[in-house]
Amino acid sequence: MAATSVPQEVQDASTAYDSVWAVANIPTQGLSGMEQVMLSHDKLYVVLAVVLIIWIGIVILLLRNDARLTSVERTIEEQGIPSDDGL
Repeated sequence: MAATSVPQEVQDASTAYDSVWAVANIPTQGLSGMEQVMLSHDKLYVVLAVVLIIWIGIVILLLRNDARLTSVERTIEEQGIPSDDGL
């Protein structure tokens, strides 16, 4: 098999940005307690927990809106106002 050579421009473009910033004197701040906990464990579980909290919030919102809508429909039926169901 013939070996292919990679042009120098492509090698320079594929250099990681970390190596560029590693030599810079950028002041850094130490990690807080919460950051240390989040960074020490697998971040997948943090993402899953956030997504789960969002889904629970959406379900609660939908259930509350359904209960309110049912209450309004019941009030309208008790008042005898005819409803127009023809969409």
